[in-house]
Amino acid sequence: MTSAFFDLGAIPEAGQEPDTEVAKVSTRSGSTEVPSRRIVPAKLSLAALVQTLSALLWIPQAALLASGIGVIADRHSIPAMAIPALLIFLLGALRAGLDALGGRLAFKAARTELTLRRNIAATALAARSPLDSNRAASGFAASLIAEQAETIVPYLARFRPAKLKASAVPLVILICVAPVSWIAAFILLFTAPLIPVFMALIGWRAKAASEKQLTEAGGLNAFLLDRLRGLATIRALGAVDRTALRLRADAEQLRIRTMAVLKIAFLSSAVLELFAALGVAAVAVYVGFSLLGAIDVGTWSGRLSLTQGLFILLLAPSFFEPLRELSAVWHDRAAGEAALEALDALSGTGMVMSGWRDEKAMETGRDRPLPTINIRGLCFRHSPDLAPVFDDLSLAIAAGEHVALLGASGAGKTTMLSLIAGLAPPQSGTIHVGAERLDDESAATLRARMAWIGQRPHIFAGTMNSNVTLGRPEVSPYDVRQAIDLASLRRIAIQRGGAPIGEGGAGLSGGEALRLAIARAAATPHADIILADEPTAHLDAETARDVTDALLVVAHGRTLVVATHDPVLAARMDRIIHIDASTREKAA
Repeated sequence: MTSAFFDLGAIPEAGQEPDTEVAKVSTRSGSTEVPSRRIVPAKLSLAALVQTLSALLWIPQAALLASGIGVIADRHSIPAMAIPALLIFLLGALRAGLDALGGRLAFKAARTELTLRRNIAATALAARSPLDSNRAASGFAASLIAEQAETIVPYLARFRPAKLKASAVPLVILICVAPVSWIAAFILLFTAPLIPVFMALIGWRAKAASEKQLTEAGGLNAFLLDRLRGLATIRALGAVDRTALRLRADAEQLRIRTMAVLKIAFLSSAVLELFAALGVAAVAVYVGFSLLGAIDVGTWSGRLSLTQGLFILLLAPSFFEPLRELSAVWHDRAAGEAALEALDALSGTGMVMSGWRDEKAMETGRDRPLPTINIRGLCFRHSPDLAPVFDDLSLAIAAGEHVALLGASGAGKTTMLSLIAGLAPPQSGTIHVGAERLDDESAATLRARMAWIGQRPHIFAGTMNSNVTLGRPEVSPYDVRQAIDLASLRRIAIQRGGAPIGEGGAGLSGGEALRLAIARAAATPHADIILADEPTAHLDAETARDVTDALLVVAHGRTLVVATHDPVLAARMDRIIHIDASTREKAA
């Protein structure tokens, strides 16, 4: 966070359909409205029913086809087959239409469910406090939400309908075959359970392998993003070869995990094909010998006729077809369930920013009185198993006062600024900004009065003006020019002209990047509190002086709180508050 607080948690409900309901999702700081998941399962169930009905239409088709061939075999005229042939054609067209409709419905419902899951995960990530040490690595989260979550679509669109068809179609076919031949029904009934049993055994291994592959892929993405960010440091320390070896080893582990998943997927398909082939072959052998007169048993009366035998033979492959389809998408289930569990874990509760649900707070001008900042009995720790950063801390900052929080690294200076900004809720104690208490209801409004200048501000690829406005429509070109002048960047702006700045501030020095962050704060006229975190760290004395001068110019007439361990910067403030390791305030 490098500039004024605006729209920190506003996540658009992309892909939300007009008829989508809303539901409450609870977090530590309250609840928020997100699209309900009740509609999506209903659409998935409808799609599965349509596809199942399409598969069941093969039964009357098979009956008509077997009957027609029987009629022709009995030396009846071929024109008598006109009406059955027309019915077969119409049923085939209806089957194709229903199957296409069911597939389309399933795909749209699966995409909607994926969008909802992504929105929930993105909203949860946006709500997480920057001080939350348990936040997922950005590379892992990006890989999971953008890439690996895509496995949810084939799981919902293909596995769910295949599961329903595998439950209903074989049962209906068995009911249709049993009155014709009890032994054929027995063969189908005996071979069918072997398939789901072996699929379940393989499925347990497939899910475990998919979870490991998912974790490995996310870890590799997080490692790669982290090393790309620190590429300059890696090269400076001569650790390029070591990093490359580590990346190669991780990539090899990912390859092994991926091949394990594929091996299990191929194994499940092979097992199903084996038992399906054995079942169809056994039925074909029985029907063949029965029609030849070698077998006289297996029917309820007499021998099998040609029509009856063909009907059984046509239905036997269809009996195993839903199970074969289920096996083909069995690995989609393993990968999809692993992705769903990972997304749910990513959306889990954690340390949440106060007021994150209402970041579009109304912004008012600076005609209000400058607020005071009063902290009483503040206690905060990053997690229950860690020592407290602050324990019963109290301090007061007057309106318009420039205060330096001076202390060694790790004393809690940045944490104090984050608590004042409402980026994390304290375990106990109160923070008042003016007459208003900072809590979940007021945090967004109070944050609109603040601007943040980070120690390492992120500079986006683009022009200097766009880095000042950051897409805020309320910042006019006049505000941008004034902010650039206040931050002493006019000469730099003239030199660069309209030339873009590279990603991460390429083309700017460290001091210029910090002054650009100061210009962002200056371009926020409604902000009357400036929070600056180590603005002169890692700068030489001359550059630090320039940054300090620009900061003081922008902070004129505003309340300024600076976290620093620079005594030169602290000396130019109105007051110094020493924060030591025991978090006690010392007067200066």
